Amino acid sequence: MAILVTGGARSGKSSFAEQYAMRVASRGIYLATCQPYDDEMGERTLKHQLDREKSGFNWETREEAYDAASLLGQFATQFALDLEAGSEPPVVLLDCLTLWLTNWLMLDEQQPPADKRLAIEIENLIDAIHHYPFPLLMVTNEVGDGIVPAYPLGRIFRDEAGRLNQRIASLCDRVFLVTAGIPLELKSQAFKWEQL
Repeated sequence: MAILVTGGARSGKSSFAEQYAMRVASRGIYLATCQPYDDEMGERTLKHQLDREKSGFNWETREEAYDAASLLGQFATQFALDLEAGSEPPVVLLDCLTLWLTNWLMLDEQQPPADKRLAIEIENLIDAIHHYPFPLLMVTNEVGDGIVPAYPLGRIFRDEAGRLNQRIASLCDRVFLVTAGIPLELKSQAFKWEQL
């Protein structure tokens, strides 16, 4: 079961995703995509890790800036074996998709050609999510509600993030929008063409 949680900055989406995860499994793997590029970001990362430790939930943090797709494949294989041995699989929380996308865009900016490699990595991630058979939560950002970025990389990021969110949302059983700490489930409320 795949679930997408989206929202703006500081909307409460990660907190909601963590709380949701705690209710669907007895343990979890926190797949963190953030790369702390400066001291302030490093402090934020540490605070989030400490908050997870204080939650009382059994989180294992795995930091992976680029290769979330391969990790999901490895987890699927391992958890299938664990399930056969009678062990409940953990919930995986991938936080966040937009940081994962940023990592690839920044890497590709330094090592062209960007378009082809980014497209391949997105397809790999989509495929891994599509085939992942265990509880999976993903956090992403809604970035298209603001102004058009003034620089090319910002516009590419906004466009790619929007397309990535749409594709992943289409795979998910549930999609939540979190605004001001209030989660709304979108997929069950979605307009259907048959309603015309």
